[in-house]
Amino acid sequence: MSLTGALNSAVSSLSAQSQSIAMVSDNLANTSTYGYKTTTASFASLVTGASSAGYSSGGVLVSSRSNISEQGLLTTSTTATNLAISGNGFFVVSGTTNGSDVGYTRNGEFSTDNNGYLVNNGNYLMGWRTDADGNVIGSESSANLSAVDTDIVSGIAGATTTMSIQANLPADAIAGDEFTTDVSVYDSLGTSHSLEATWTKTGDDTWSVSFGTDAGTVTSSAITVTFNSDGTLASTSPSPATLSIGGWSTGAADSTITLNLGSAGKADGLTHYTTGATSPSVEVNNVTSDGMAYGTLSGVSIGDDGIVSASYSNGKTIAIYKIPVATFANANGLSAESNGIYKSTAASGSALLHESGAGGAGDIMGGTLEASTADSSEEFSVMIAAQQAYSASSQVISAVNEMFDTLLSAVR
Repeated sequence: MSLTGALNSAVSSLSAQSQSIAMVSDNLANTSTYGYKTTTASFASLVTGASSAGYSSGGVLVSSRSNISEQGLLTTSTTATNLAISGNGFFVVSGTTNGSDVGYTRNGEFSTDNNGYLVNNGNYLMGWRTDADGNVIGSESSANLSAVDTDIVSGIAGATTTMSIQANLPADAIAGDEFTTDVSVYDSLGTSHSLEATWTKTGDDTWSVSFGTDAGTVTSSAITVTFNSDGTLASTSPSPATLSIGGWSTGAADSTITLNLGSAGKADGLTHYTTGATSPSVEVNNVTSDGMAYGTLSGVSIGDDGIVSASYSNGKTIAIYKIPVATFANANGLSAESNGIYKSTAASGSALLHESGAGGAGDIMGGTLEASTADSSEEFSVMIAAQQAYSASSQVISAVNEMFDTLLSAVR
């Protein structure tokens, strides 16, 4: 009968609006949760039918709709390891360091734990291991992902491999004159060594330079340097000039150093000008070289390209990982779990991994966080509407109750 249908319809409304209020409550509770995506109620009418015999009410059905693909406001963070994605995609995380429990998140509030891993609420950020230049080692696949360990290179040193020398060899020296200068180099263990360069004038426009050190053995031959009549460099032999050192006293690997003594026809390296001094000498203007002393890890940062960089006490910064962005055919089909984690489902499809900003993936932004998509004013509007609908439905139940009483009284 119609009264029973009205009662059932009102009860379905109470149930639906209760669920809507629960969703609003969750959204309001997470207005400060980074990467949080709102859930909204979707209502659908339930009609059982109408005929000449009368109307049969149905009521309302409610289902939750996840707004996972909605972009939140990006805010600046003072933490160098905080991340956000501008656009489509998710960070790949795992509940274990071996990557056996993979999930996806938009919450980029990562920090370094006691073991050097980047974590967020107990979930490890996953990335591809790179060389020092940021090139991924191996394939850019899910099988090649590993937990980002900032301590994977806890210290770094570098051997000197190149050296540039800017100096003037005195043209007013006479053949047979020798001059000595000192330069510093690093071996593969980061130990600094002093090399003595011996400059010998062998002719009007020719010189010879040889190197020696008491910390190792120089195995390369002397270098012949020839100048043009205008004082600029003509050539070196061998070209390029190289320096080979073995038998380091520290046990370091043998060194091969490429010497940049200038460009032919230019005065950007070695020159041959008259000094006018009573006792001419070799004037070294500048010596630059690579190589570095041993340095310990001093900091970690993540750039907008998703490259995790480690900085060391010797001033060196190298890339150690690259963070991928996972995309889905239907992100709203992901299954939500606690701590802002999502899991793939048949509805979402499998994850596709991309570099930041490539293949339709969003851009990773370092030192940035994505705010919750929950809007308090909007949620309060929904809450008021749900409260009014709930109260109205309860009044329907009261009215139907009175009508049943009237019907029973008439029967008596």
